[in-house]
Amino acid sequence: MDKFCVFAGTAEGRELVEFLLEQGAAVTACVATEYGRTLLPEGAENLTISARRLSGEEIAGLLELEKFAMVVDATHPYARMVTEEISRACDKTGAVYLRLLRGSIDGEALYLPDIPAAVESLSRQEGNILLTTGSKELEKYAGLPGFAQRAYARVLPMEDSLRLCQTAGLPPSHILAMQGPFSKEMDTAMLRAVDARFLVTKDTGAAGGFQEKLEACREAGVIPVVIGRPPQREGLDLPETTALLCKKYGFSVRPKVWITGIGPGGRGGMTLDALRVLGEARCVIGASRMLEAAGRPGQRLVEAVAAEDIAAAVRENRFCRRIAVAVSGDAGFFSGAKKLLPLLTDCDVEVVPGVSSLVCLCARLGVSYEDVVPVSLHGRERDIAADIRSHRRIFALVGGENGAGKLCRRLVEAGLGEVRVSVGERLGYQDESVTTDAASALAERCFSPLSAVLVENAEAEKRVVTHGLPDSAFLREEGVPMTKSEVRSVALSKLELTEDAVCWDIGAGTGSVSVEMALQARLGQVYAVEKKPSALALLEENRRRFWLENLTVISGAAPAVLEALPPPDCVFLGGSSGNLREILELVGRKNPSARIVAAAVTLETAAELTAWAKAGAREDWEAVALSTARSREAGSYHLMTAQNPVWLFCFRGSGRRERKS
Repeated sequence: MDKFCVFAGTAEGRELVEFLLEQGAAVTACVATEYGRTLLPEGAENLTISARRLSGEEIAGLLELEKFAMVVDATHPYARMVTEEISRACDKTGAVYLRLLRGSIDGEALYLPDIPAAVESLSRQEGNILLTTGSKELEKYAGLPGFAQRAYARVLPMEDSLRLCQTAGLPPSHILAMQGPFSKEMDTAMLRAVDARFLVTKDTGAAGGFQEKLEACREAGVIPVVIGRPPQREGLDLPETTALLCKKYGFSVRPKVWITGIGPGGRGGMTLDALRVLGEARCVIGASRMLEAAGRPGQRLVEAVAAEDIAAAVRENRFCRRIAVAVSGDAGFFSGAKKLLPLLTDCDVEVVPGVSSLVCLCARLGVSYEDVVPVSLHGRERDIAADIRSHRRIFALVGGENGAGKLCRRLVEAGLGEVRVSVGERLGYQDESVTTDAASALAERCFSPLSAVLVENAEAEKRVVTHGLPDSAFLREEGVPMTKSEVRSVALSKLELTEDAVCWDIGAGTGSVSVEMALQARLGQVYAVEKKPSALALLEENRRRFWLENLTVISGAAPAVLEALPPPDCVFLGGSSGNLREILELVGRKNPSARIVAAAVTLETAAELTAWAKAGAREDWEAVALSTARSREAGSYHLMTAQNPVWLFCFRGSGRRERKS
């Protein structure tokens, strides 16, 4: 068993101890105090802890006795004397020495060399700042974006200090003039009073209350920014050290990955869990907007959007061991988590929920969302008009340039210009806004790409759940055939449509079957194939009559035009123009499991379908003969008039084509 000695005076050192123990190594962890002992794993096997300050001679004696495979110096950058003693002891005993460098941030504080570096770093961050570096250097911070609104200065209660604050541009309400020393409780109360996200200080030692400031920041959830980071010896950061150990000793890394919903906008909308895991992560992956909101100084930030690219970034940065993937809103609400999870089987993954834009927008409007139907139009095609006709309230995620305005124009074109639309722009950001009006009034407005929409239709129709619309519901024309209501109802029942089915209606005529297919398969797609020009025009009119965006009219003769269509789940064959067998064989090639219902009104067509079925093309099939009669007035009487008999040949299958996930 390999033995390692880690001088674990930093968060990185403690993480390294945990990693080595996970690998089954024996570890001696050296910390300076009993408090340091409490931060190490309790009761861990193979862990020996030294919790007192060791002299150079004692360090050398320990190394000589234990013959460690490697000695890792993970002491604080300010503990320069200890680092020199560890290095000399390694030289004296021949032990392998490695300096583990803290990053600019160690999970406890952000260390920067000077004020210009602090200004540059803080310029990329949001949130208020409490400055405690004195009034003489205050003007150097004045270049911070929003300085007068974000910055608060704690200075001595002297006339010169107040004058310098005013010269820098701070308003009186942002000047905290008081004399120290300050307790941890006082520092904590002050940080909370100004709603600080950062505290800027120097390492002033015990006399200057440096430790109290760090403890107050920890309690208030504030990031301390420490000016004047001392130079460090050459060494490796924690991911580089982990990679070296894996290569040298055959260790392996199984990273912890948090897929984290960060809410709709800035940090104010993040949950405490999200803030915690983002703070613990050494690498954050996501779109640029997510990184801007979720990333912290000193973290490794990797821009990636597609699930495959994010998974690749996780693998490339696996030695960071703690990785957060930042996704907008809630990780379970139209996010990339669904596609990403199957790609991270070699990681320990935890999904951290967030506040969705649906929740945020409804909260801004002061309405409940228990009956809201959520849909996404972000990179997706959907018949949103049909949704709004059928539901009183629809929430829609819109994307792209002016997605909300385009949605309003679609509603106007669909005859829904009077529905009430609420557009939430840049929710969670300081400049968020919510606009409510009729769709027609908003159609020409330009909205932010970061918008979410709630559509309310008080006149929503009751959804018809049965098929067999009356023939009078369709526009008709002499010479264009139409499948009558009773036959259509039985045919659709035999097709067993699902709401996401891909359907073909071949020889569509007026489109009565196509329309009812599209109404039932509202999340799918229907292709109405017809070659007669007069029928094509009528088809298009009936499509517009029902405002069906999931119905596409295809001009041309089957089977030639079918080659370019996606494989179907369900096929209704109303007319074949003599190409019946060729059409059936093409359907079989496209999807052998497709359900087919073919209508025959002539003996010849019925015979051809019977022969095809008996030839073994489908084992599970049946033929149904339909004879219907309708009443008509004859003077004061009503007589029944027979309709043409129709045979329906039903060829069953699973109806599900093989789909890519």
